[in-house]
Amino acid sequence: MEASAHVFDATEQNFEADVIQASLTTPVLVDFWAAWCGPCKSLGPILEKVVDEYAGALKLAKVDADTQMQLAAAFGIRSLPTVVLVKDGQMVDGFMGALPESGVRQFVAKHVGAPVPVGPAAVEPAAAPNETPQQTIVRLQAEIAAKPEAAVLRLDLAIAQLRAGNADEAEALLDGLPPDIATDTKARRARSQLELSRALKDAPELAELRATLARDPADRAARDLLGVRLLLGEEPAAGLDEFLTLLREARDWNEGQAKKRLIAAFNVLDDEDLVGTYRRRMASLLF
Repeated sequence: MEASAHVFDATEQNFEADVIQASLTTPVLVDFWAAWCGPCKSLGPILEKVVDEYAGALKLAKVDADTQMQLAAAFGIRSLPTVVLVKDGQMVDGFMGALPESGVRQFVAKHVGAPVPVGPAAVEPAAAPNETPQQTIVRLQAEIAAKPEAAVLRLDLAIAQLRAGNADEAEALLDGLPPDIATDTKARRARSQLELSRALKDAPELAELRATLARDPADRAARDLLGVRLLLGEEPAAGLDEFLTLLREARDWNEGQAKKRLIAAFNVLDDEDLVGTYRRRMASLLF
């Protein structure tokens, strides 16, 4: 099999950056194997094939248990092959032995969803010039009426509804997406945008939130809402700073809300450099 851009060798030196930190935005399968292990040789190509189908939405880290003994010991590896899934900085599941391709697909889909099909159906239709959000909604509704089986159009409509401020309509459309489309990058981004927008319902304005924190810097709810307002406004870096402060001072507050906010923010921001900087800062606090 040709080398894949989504498969790499993991070592003690790169594991934290390329597996733990990377898993905050992209799940990573970790395959513990050895050259002498027969079942490893049959499982390896299956893992690579399945990971490649996710086109970057899933990565595969290969760990040679003979040369990376400390990593194997850290994960409590008792037999080979052993595969674990690292997601959001934590090991969430795993299996031992050489599963058939169907078993690997089922294991991955359970946590990551099905791969998004590559082709014309996955391409977002071009918007008409100077089209308003409401005009986009009307156009997409007509296209869906003509092609009700095209689930990707329902995703586009959900995004249009979100841009128009119609959160309930957007949420209903997102909830109705089939699993393969619901795990698409655009769908995850829309979910994060919806989650952040919902947080601001009936929330105080910026000035009031800042005044509240000036009086009581330990007001976690006010800091959280201030971060969301800044993020969705014109100061995304300042919003991320508020979430980092919350993570540093009250990591477990509201069931780890600061971490959830940061991950949602990484999903909606277009600035890759900004996201990379704050992802590393988040990882330094978590690990």
